[in-house]
Amino acid sequence: MITQPSPAIVTQDAARRLPRWALLLLCIAYVIPGYVGREPWKNADITSFGYMLALLDAGHWREWLQPSMMGMVPDSGALLPYWLGAAAMLLLAPLGVAPDFAARVPYMLMLAGTLAATWYGVYHLARHPSAQPVAFAFGGEAEPLDYARALADGSLLALIATLGLAQFSHETTPALAQLFFGTLVFYGLAALPARPLGSWLGLLAGLPGLTLSGAPATALIYAGLGMLALGWPGTGHVGGNARWRALAQMLALAALCVTLALALNLFRWQIAPWRSSWAEWSSLGRLFLWFTWPVWPFVLWTLWRWRRQLLSLRQQRHLGLPLAIASVPVLTTLATLAGDRALLLALPALAALAALALPTFSRSVGALIDWFTVLFFTGWALVIWVVWVAMETGVPAKPAANVARLAPGFEPAFQWAAFLAALLGTLAWFALARWRTGRHRTALWKSVVLPAAGTALCWLLLMTLWLPALDFGRSYAPQMQQVRALIGDAPCVEVHGLGEAQVAAVRFHGGWLTVPARGPVACPWLLVNMGTRSSLPATVALDSWREVGQVRRPTDRNETLHVLRRVARP
Repeated sequence: MITQPSPAIVTQDAARRLPRWALLLLCIAYVIPGYVGREPWKNADITSFGYMLALLDAGHWREWLQPSMMGMVPDSGALLPYWLGAAAMLLLAPLGVAPDFAARVPYMLMLAGTLAATWYGVYHLARHPSAQPVAFAFGGEAEPLDYARALADGSLLALIATLGLAQFSHETTPALAQLFFGTLVFYGLAALPARPLGSWLGLLAGLPGLTLSGAPATALIYAGLGMLALGWPGTGHVGGNARWRALAQMLALAALCVTLALALNLFRWQIAPWRSSWAEWSSLGRLFLWFTWPVWPFVLWTLWRWRRQLLSLRQQRHLGLPLAIASVPVLTTLATLAGDRALLLALPALAALAALALPTFSRSVGALIDWFTVLFFTGWALVIWVVWVAMETGVPAKPAANVARLAPGFEPAFQWAAFLAALLGTLAWFALARWRTGRHRTALWKSVVLPAAGTALCWLLLMTLWLPALDFGRSYAPQMQQVRALIGDAPCVEVHGLGEAQVAAVRFHGGWLTVPARGPVACPWLLVNMGTRSSLPATVALDSWREVGQVRRPTDRNETLHVLRRVARP
């Protein structure tokens, strides 16, 4: 087969590296906000945290193999994410670290690991001869290693710029663990020809990690893709006896995943009925558009510019591997009800494909992206600052009134640390925008540095300036404070009709042991969810209880709790 010429035309000057200090600061500004200084949020975040707290209360090690919270078990079938959070709380408790922050520490490390694994995976893919740019007649084209580093920088920036990554990557849920271990698999398959030891370590951690994080089927499909790539002639992975050893190792990893999934009952089949209405498909289309923005236009451009290479994917590892990896979560999103949390696993591979568009952009396209990005993120940063000023001072009046309507009872409190962090981030954004839109040498990653920095800026502003309001609106802390004002200290609290997130909130914010109503333990207080009040007479004897109050969650009328106190039966 005749090898098609590469559409990438890159000079050595354009392949220079993004300064490491700048890339590191950008990653820090993206990773840390959202993990520090906030309460657990509803619903998935505090639910997962509740299962971690339940593990700390477990009386036997077997209960760690079947996490449960007052008889409820996780729907995902995940184990490892809860183990990591509970272990971090156990290890950091002697140091006085708050339990909710301690549980976030391993997740913070997993997000950082996701960014690093994406960089190294794309770096090894870009070193493949088929990914290299066109060689010039008189020299001057980019050196292979410099080109690979610049492309890896671009992929990391594209991943940070993706809107769908921001919230889910800062929650303590199995979705982030699946993202991390899935990215390790991506790295392992990408680096297999050049770094056999590192790649197998990545696969050894990634495939079982995916299995124990609630995605055993995805792990098996990835293992199957790895065996297909290893066994298919002409793919350029390994050859000779090494190929058969690699196939045997991959088969052993797949067998390990199956054994773990069957032994721990981790398979959860959630195939959804086929979507038959336009509204369902429209909703799914909107999810793909916003969740993968701004990566998906870059991916489409990559597929167009590299279209001739798509006919020989066996030889084009830099295209074939990301397409194969991304297709699994995309199909999972279409076939199940997991939605955005399933699509999250596709983002690193999509960022790799987006990076391949960078060496094919013309100067005019790059300038258009720059100016659109500057205007877009500067506008959103201005909105965030204006609303914050309105929350603090009441001026402008309309944004202040909107905040008061959406979060009734919220009282803002000025925080110097948050203000200074937001101010420094904003000044850095304007300095970067001024540098990028000025006259300077071109760089391969130039078209994604502003989207990544703009996304990091908006996330930083939200997690500093707006964090008190977001905590008030998205956590159960305000409601539980009112409940505690009625109950005070109590050995335990009976609950009826509360969901997983509410039970976790009662356990964490209230500090009470929760038991089911009419259970083996008699408690002096009973909490009843408003929507299940009608079923209460069939559960408990109403003449044993007297209602002392109703506590509404400030930002959700449907989560009102009835507080009842046990009284002597007549």
